[in-house]
Amino acid sequence: MKTSEITELIKGRRSIRRWLEKPVDEDMLLQAIELATWAPNGGNQQNWLFYVILNKKVINSIADAVQARADYFASLPKAGQLGENFTRMLKRSDFFRNAPSAIAVAASPYKSRMDKILAAREKVDPKVRQMNRWRSVADTRIQSVSSAIAYLLLVLHQMGLGAVWMTGPMQAKGDIEKILKVPGEMDVVAFIPVGYPAENPAPGERRPVKDVTRVIK
Repeated sequence: MKTSEITELIKGRRSIRRWLEKPVDEDMLLQAIELATWAPNGGNQQNWLFYVILNKKVINSIADAVQARADYFASLPKAGQLGENFTRMLKRSDFFRNAPSAIAVAASPYKSRMDKILAAREKVDPKVRQMNRWRSVADTRIQSVSSAIAYLLLVLHQMGLGAVWMTGPMQAKGDIEKILKVPGEMDVVAFIPVGYPAENPAPGERRPVKDVTRVIK
């Protein structure tokens, strides 16, 4: 693949929030996930689990749970201080119920041998406590899952599908895990509605590369 083709793929992807009433083939989603699992991940532990949701009743149940949590937040005394736009967004937290399919991504905790040694030592060693704080900023589990999701979104886009990477539903994490029967050692960390796009959003602006780069020579 030429760099120009990769550029077109990456810059052409959009976050899609409206979908056609057209089912998505299960094999397409499985193929996309298979490619996503080739993403770099900590220690090659591949400690992720992808839930492919094709059942509309399940998607609606998750949407109900997410909206219920959003409504509760909206009822809090200081929630109104966030402004009308945020309030409108809260009222539409369940917009994904119209998606024909979704992928929930779960992951088990990541513990390297170094993590285990540091965890046993940090109570008595200030330097180790500091090291652990620094290491926690770059959470390996979340970085691994994020790299897989980035791959997944690009593959879905190449297939002609539209998706949106959501972490907002994590406000109903426990409810979602109960609905999907997620094992206790796993945590749902992202939710991705998928379908054939019913919209073509304009590209978002990106800051110039010179503003987000420091070249050290």
